[in-house]
Amino acid sequence: MDDQSLINNYFKGKMILVTGGTGSIGQRIVSTLLKCEPRKIIILNKDDSKQYLMKQNYVNCPNVSFLLGDIRDYDCVEYATRGIDIVFHAAALKQVPICEEHPFEAVKTNVIGSENVVKASIFNKVKKVINVSTDKAVNPTNTLGVTKLLSEKIFYNANLSLNNNETIFCSVRFGNVINSRGSVIPLFIDQAKSGKAITVTDPKMTRFIMSISDAAKLTLKSAFYSKGGETFIFKMQSLEILKLAKTIKEYYKKKGINTPPIKSIGKRSGEKLCEELIWVHEKERVVEDKELYVVLPEDVSSFYHFTKTSMPIFRSDQIEPIDQREIIKLLDGYESKSR
Repeated sequence: MDDQSLINNYFKGKMILVTGGTGSIGQRIVSTLLKCEPRKIIILNKDDSKQYLMKQNYVNCPNVSFLLGDIRDYDCVEYATRGIDIVFHAAALKQVPICEEHPFEAVKTNVIGSENVVKASIFNKVKKVINVSTDKAVNPTNTLGVTKLLSEKIFYNANLSLNNNETIFCSVRFGNVINSRGSVIPLFIDQAKSGKAITVTDPKMTRFIMSISDAAKLTLKSAFYSKGGETFIFKMQSLEILKLAKTIKEYYKKKGINTPPIKSIGKRSGEKLCEELIWVHEKERVVEDKELYVVLPEDVSSFYHFTKTSMPIFRSDQIEPIDQREIIKLLDGYESKSR
């Protein structure tokens, strides 16, 4: 049996909770899990409109249930985790400007909400809990990054809790997920299609990118392999923001849509020129396979088939960015899905 078959079989017959399951990443985690034939998937979110719309896609799926509630409410999370085997924690405030404007709201969701998930999971003896984090948690310069760093630490330390005898906790770090809500590609496309100037905050900016399907697939892979305390980091491509803007402008010009010159508006509060995947102090504990880096807990020296790496790529300006042809493929894919 190959690795993918083992991973699929791992989720078969399981009771699974996905917090934030109506978001872009949460929805893809749900649809990917369904192929593994779980006993039930429960989707917890606080937005009734998003829940209503997603529910229409699962009318004929008796093993998918929806629960309206907020991870800030411990009683709600405790109720949601009863009888659950695995939790995918994807609920979060994730927009940098919003978190900058409302820092304590970010703390309440990303930090206190994460603590509620941890406490409820230990109380109800959940087997595994996977925290969806971000590269912005490394050397954070904004509120989002700080709160996601704290959530990572909450999940790591939950493995060491005196009252935790059986729940395994780990985190996964994403870069920018292509076409997820609020990400840069849909923003630039919307600006171009409406004839507005594409706004670039800084022409030197680079970002890590990955597809939603890869994000979901590798999150499930991380859940399968976790023994407790790891941070799984996906090997991603790098994207130059200015090259993206120029390619989008040219792409839609060929479709008869002319836009004003690209406009540089300056970095927003808390933005970085490049993103980082790994802290300097984590480098000695990094192992890898073809798809993942894994930062191991300090007391672990080996991990499945993963091999030790001494030079992990951990900055988005340190690898060759994708070229114009690859960006056009992304745009073609976006257009085909939006028809």
